[in-house]
Amino acid sequence: MENVLVIGSAGQLGTELITALRAAHGDDHVVASDIRSASEVPLSQPYVQLNAMDKGSLEAVVDEYEITQIYHLAAILSAKGEENPQLAWDLNMTSLLNVLELGRTKIKKIFWPSSIAVFGPDTPRDRTPQSTLMNPSTVYGISKLAGERWCEYYHKNFGVDVRSLRYPGLIGYKSLPGGGTTDYAVDIYHKALQDQSFECFLGEDTLLPMMYMDDAVSGTLQLMNARPEDVHIRSSYNLAGMSFTPKEIYKSIQKHFPDFAITYAPDRRQAIADSWPNSIDDSLAKKDWGWQPKFDLQRMTDEIVKKLAQRIAKK
Repeated sequence: MENVLVIGSAGQLGTELITALRAAHGDDHVVASDIRSASEVPLSQPYVQLNAMDKGSLEAVVDEYEITQIYHLAAILSAKGEENPQLAWDLNMTSLLNVLELGRTKIKKIFWPSSIAVFGPDTPRDRTPQSTLMNPSTVYGISKLAGERWCEYYHKNFGVDVRSLRYPGLIGYKSLPGGGTTDYAVDIYHKALQDQSFECFLGEDTLLPMMYMDDAVSGTLQLMNARPEDVHIRSSYNLAGMSFTPKEIYKSIQKHFPDFAITYAPDRRQAIADSWPNSIDDSLAKKDWGWQPKFDLQRMTDEIVKKLAQRIAKK
């Protein structure tokens, strides 16, 4: 039986990944952790407060719960990272290296998320290939690119079974935005369901790769369950779902809320978005371990509107 530790489990991805992992392994075999205390996060036990930059504390948790797999999700995201670049670099890199070091001695399998932020303004914008010019323009992107190189290094030199995905913008309804440049596509649904207008911090025609959270969780587990011999990329796999603009997601929501209103006020996050791809070529993920997304824009909107309305009604 595997014992799994999820670091950064109170974030947008972690909140939903915890549920899927506990369904697969059993509640008692999946330990949630975050830098915040148990009273501050809506996660059930087992839960530990953990600063992944503290190598000793991390190793103590691994030993206490006999952890065999780590999903290391803790990071400071793109927009928040630009507010404090030094902290973003320190957190994103130190915590990853602590986890990779445990992979040399104690952990059988590691998942670490990368991002389309590794690409930059010189990268081909359409169907961005797996291997291409990378010139990230944010500290978040720089740290993710460095992290990819470290993952590949630890696999090649120490045999660490580390696996990674370059996520596009992730969209879910179970938690609030966490400081990313694509967060508008999460917040817009909450505003529509609350009968409020929405001010978008990106221009209406800003095309970006996106993915519904159900697809992201499914792809993550599919990669982690793949046979080692089928995982040919140990830096990070391109992963794609759909691409759309703020205007297009607004139109999809208007089918449910005809009077929903939107305005556009691009801010400093526009420059970050402008440096990222329009669409991603994820053909190697499909070829190596059978990746296939299930959600397009309208199907995602229909599902979020239905399920978010149900959550709001229960409060």
